[in-house]
Amino acid sequence: MEAALATILILILELILLCTWKVVNWLWLRPKKLEKLLRHQGLQGNPYKLLVGDMKEYAKMRNEPLSKPMNFSHDISPRVSSFIQHSLNKHGKNCFTWVGPIPRVIITDPELIKDVLNNIDDFGKSNLNPQAWLLAPGLKLTRDVISRASFGSSYEEGRRIFQLLKEQTELTLQALLKVYIPGWRFVPTPIHRRMKEIDRDIKASLKDIINKREKALKEGEASKNDLLGILLESNQKEIQEQGNNKNVGMNIEDVIEECKLFYFAGQETTSVLLVWTMILLSRYPDWQARAREEVLQVFGHKTPNFDGLSQLKIVTMILYEVLRLYPPFINLARTVNKDVKLGNLLLPAGVQISLPIILVHNDCELWGGDAKDFKPDRFSEGVLKATNARASYFPFGGGPRICIGQNFSLMEAKIVVSMILQRFSFELSPTYSHAPYSVISLQPQYGAHVILHKVDI
Repeated sequence: MEAALATILILILELILLCTWKVVNWLWLRPKKLEKLLRHQGLQGNPYKLLVGDMKEYAKMRNEPLSKPMNFSHDISPRVSSFIQHSLNKHGKNCFTWVGPIPRVIITDPELIKDVLNNIDDFGKSNLNPQAWLLAPGLKLTRDVISRASFGSSYEEGRRIFQLLKEQTELTLQALLKVYIPGWRFVPTPIHRRMKEIDRDIKASLKDIINKREKALKEGEASKNDLLGILLESNQKEIQEQGNNKNVGMNIEDVIEECKLFYFAGQETTSVLLVWTMILLSRYPDWQARAREEVLQVFGHKTPNFDGLSQLKIVTMILYEVLRLYPPFINLARTVNKDVKLGNLLLPAGVQISLPIILVHNDCELWGGDAKDFKPDRFSEGVLKATNARASYFPFGGGPRICIGQNFSLMEAKIVVSMILQRFSFELSPTYSHAPYSVISLQPQYGAHVILHKVDI
């Protein structure tokens, strides 16, 4: 009996020691080892701080600029990406920061950026931000469009689901901005409980829509002419081609995730693009006039059509420049899945990679001395010519993981901008305060106050 008890106690002690070792290794030994490896290769950064890393400094530097508006300027990096810019100024263009116990290497060299974006096997998506995008204020139009495109006749239910996704993303942001404590997301706080409640509601609603569509398909009814219908029909066809093998194709959980992606990829990018386009065209009436003249020349006062969109050279230049100065997302994060060589760097598995879009887009060494000016004509000969074929312009990401909503977003933006220009001229309201801030996506903190004037036809 005593021998058995002693054995149990030894096993418990070994388990405690093993758990203690894992925690110590995760919180201290491994971060210090990774820090040594990075410094040995010439990368500089702040010394690792137990548990929190740079999160306290990041939160402080993020919140200070947001306390008041800025003068109207396109040099917004000190406001929306102050900590990363501070790190680059302090430690050099390729340096590292700390997200808790995880080192994050900042990459600004276009050639290295290109390698990261193209290599999806070695550089996976970061899972630190489970919900990566958030709805821009003031423009429900794009949400309505993508709801109809995604769910067709189930449009109203789709709108409700997208509204829940918006709320869930806002709550996710609140949770992410809390102090970094491992396992905190499992604590049943009011925010975490509401997030789980929303997740259950979204999944139940999507399952109901999907099950009804799948039943209709099995009964021989034609699929709906929307994204969900096309997705389900394609999935069913793949399963049938494999002899009704249930192990191929997508299961219902996969389809649910795709439906969420419809919202984020197709709606979010367009919303913020339209908001900043309205603001900048209000600020630069000469470009607004040139864009209106082009729209009227191509479409007159008729509804814009797909065939005419390719003729909108000036509108396209304006949208590209807006995306350069005010990209929907100011940063891309990737995870190093295995030890990998990137340029002259040997990056160990587990390290994060940060691609600061906003800083690269505003780099005078890459774009010239007017990098912080609004000059749409820099894109008069296309993106490749403007960038000299370098990876210095990637508002939608790049490589195999480029945002699937890119073409949809640009097409929708061209149509909406054209329709507005046909009917209205616009200017910034005296109440407008220039205050870009990144709530996952880049938004005007105090809204986009624009005054519309009817254009005489």
